[in-house]
Amino acid sequence: MSLPNTSEPSAFFSGAEKRAPAARLGVLVVHDLVAMIVTGSVTAGQLLPPEGELAAHFGVSRTVIRESVKRLEEKGMVTVIQGRGTEVSPSSEWNILDKVVISTMIENDETLGVLDELAVVRSELESAMSAAVARTRTDAELDELRAALDAMHAVVDDHAVFPESDKDFHALLMTQSGNALAKSIARTLVQRASDNSRFHGAPGPDAFALTLEEHARVVDAIAAGDPDKASAAMREHITKAWERRKLPRDA
Repeated sequence: MSLPNTSEPSAFFSGAEKRAPAARLGVLVVHDLVAMIVTGSVTAGQLLPPEGELAAHFGVSRTVIRESVKRLEEKGMVTVIQGRGTEVSPSSEWNILDKVVISTMIENDETLGVLDELAVVRSELESAMSAAVARTRTDAELDELRAALDAMHAVVDDHAVFPESDKDFHALLMTQSGNALAKSIARTLVQRASDNSRFHGAPGPDAFALTLEEHARVVDAIAAGDPDKASAAMREHITKAWERRKLPRDA
């Protein structure tokens, strides 16, 4: 159902506050519109209000609104239909890997379902890459993995440095797999999600030690040349690591 084109503010903005003058930036207009779509305040098939109404609500020029709509279209959130207006697209069309889209989805997901899905996708990608390394690794590559694991051991008590050494281990393994596409998708997912504190959660005091143990099992399976064990070990690690970090639903 389309929205009426009148000079009076429509129900589209019901409950939303007008932007203060200091916050009249196009990037915030895009964020707010993405949030309205992600949260279901405006649904698939519905038309955005006309340019003039959007400009008045956000306190920006029509030019800023046009540019903002273009950004939404690039993200797969809306479709501009000649003679009809700007129609909200179904979620199946959204570019989930877009930084604003996935960040906004995480911000507004009380059940953490998006992060649950992210953990599943990441575990499948990295488990496949771990299996590939187990099949093809050289002695030099195995030495590199063991050195990365040793580096994690050396900083296991340093909460500021350990997460970076953890990332380095995963990055090395993914590079050794030779699967550039899988590496790019997995890395992008983690980078996008890392911007939100919900991704980091509250892992608990034993999290780093457990991570080391799980990484060691991956390396052992790779050293043994066992793709199935390497795959299972990485899948288990990513799944358990997320469960350790995951905050209660109402946190």
